[in-house]
Amino acid sequence: MITANEPSTQRKPLPDWRQSLRDAVTDPGELLALVGLPQLAARLPAADAGFAVKVPRGFIARMRCGDPHDPLLLQVLPQLAELDEAPGFTDDAVGDLDAVAAHGMLHKYEGRALLIAAGSCAVNCRYCFRRHFPYAEELAAAHAWREAIDCLSKDTSIREVILSGGDPLVLSTHKLTDLTDGLHGASHVIRVRIHSRLPVVLPERIDDAFCAWLSALPLQRVVVLHANHPNELDASVEAACARLRDAGATLLNQSVLLRGVNDDADALTRLSERLFACGVLPYYLHQLDRVRGTSHFEVADARARGLVDSLRARLPGYLVPRLVRELPGANAKRPI
Repeated sequence: MITANEPSTQRKPLPDWRQSLRDAVTDPGELLALVGLPQLAARLPAADAGFAVKVPRGFIARMRCGDPHDPLLLQVLPQLAELDEAPGFTDDAVGDLDAVAAHGMLHKYEGRALLIAAGSCAVNCRYCFRRHFPYAEELAAAHAWREAIDCLSKDTSIREVILSGGDPLVLSTHKLTDLTDGLHGASHVIRVRIHSRLPVVLPERIDDAFCAWLSALPLQRVVVLHANHPNELDASVEAACARLRDAGATLLNQSVLLRGVNDDADALTRLSERLFACGVLPYYLHQLDRVRGTSHFEVADARARGLVDSLRARLPGYLVPRLVRELPGANAKRPI
């Protein structure tokens, strides 16, 4: 019994993640007003450069007010540079469409298959490598998972199923349950890996119902987060990571190296340290996928290698992410 003089140990209820998702900012002018930079609205590209703005308000609250160079703002604010045509930057930079093995399923690497579980995210990152992906045509959920799960069940070489998108965690927990229930007949699958930005940008998504689903899975569970800068990782994200660990998930993080955002040894060092404080192991530092509209974010390979050398000098080896690039048709990520 808790008396009037004793503090309650009950966890404060999380906000409704669905409402948070509905309340996301979709107007770049409103985004700029919220961070105290309304004067920048005149520099926005028309029609959001063909890629809609979408940012949860909780993520906006972590931005530095009045700073046009804030590393979180730069990840989500449309830029005129997105309209530049750059050689080598294409709509399908990593060869996703050539890897389609079934409706909504990509099979690039031995032993692993990826499901396009959802066609949207909680946040639209301007460097997104699937910003031009034809989700309406290639979405596993559109066929109630049937074709993808049938393909998975027949291919006994597949030991790991990767849930991606879009972001799989924009799906309701009920729909996620439908998906994983369909895997019961694929006894060769031993592991599920979830790639999601929601624990970072919408941490309330990691609610009790989701954690109950995750902890009940009769599979090894890996959750790969996506944080690019230490300022993304506030107390709410740390709490979401704790809930994921309590549900039995191994937590990894992959980042994208982005010019003007995190191409700085101090920022990357703090990111690795902050991730580990949240119980997350740095995994990959990706060179930018060369998707049309993202060339202004690209960092030269020589500079990228120099940054990783700096991390090796500053951090224990287990906190240094592997610098990699994904190439169309390759059988694995390529170290740089």
